[in-house]
Amino acid sequence: MNIINYISSAAIPVIILLIVIYGVMEKNKVFDNFVEGATEGIGIVLKIFPTLIGIFLAVGAIRSSGILDLIIKAISPITSFFGIPSEIMPLALVRPISGSASTAVATDIMTTFGVDSKIGLIASTIMGSTETTFYTIAIYTSCVGIKKIRFVLIAALIADFVGMAFSVILWRFLS
Repeated sequence: MNIINYISSAAIPVIILLIVIYGVMEKNKVFDNFVEGATEGIGIVLKIFPTLIGIFLAVGAIRSSGILDLIIKAISPITSFFGIPSEIMPLALVRPISGSASTAVATDIMTTFGVDSKIGLIASTIMGSTETTFYTIAIYTSCVGIKKIRFVLIAALIADFVGMAFSVILWRFLS
């Protein structure tokens, strides 16, 4: 176990050192290239910052307003008909919007029900098999200036739905 800890601790410094050595061997101005890249990175952060603020504000409003509970109650007849546990619905609704909010919801689910419970296993499978769709699409499309995202959004939401549905089906058969 100590060897794994040592390797993981040394991995990033070794990679950085290899990059610097390669840059020097190729006679590149390593520090100048680093500064140029960092400057471009700051420009990208400034470009996507309004999108991030909007997403974080929307997630905060949804979580604190009680709309999430209202939506879950409204769709509970449908979810119970298909055998989808109502306890995972907050995660299923928040996951496409925000990674940090879905992590908080998943942590709450696992604290409440346990990590080895059927609900905990479904939640962890959902976290691993789905994406923060709206966040990812908003960041990538705002970076490159794409305005029409309809087809990408539809495909991504279908993929999220399949990941969530398969998580429920998988753990219904395995537990």
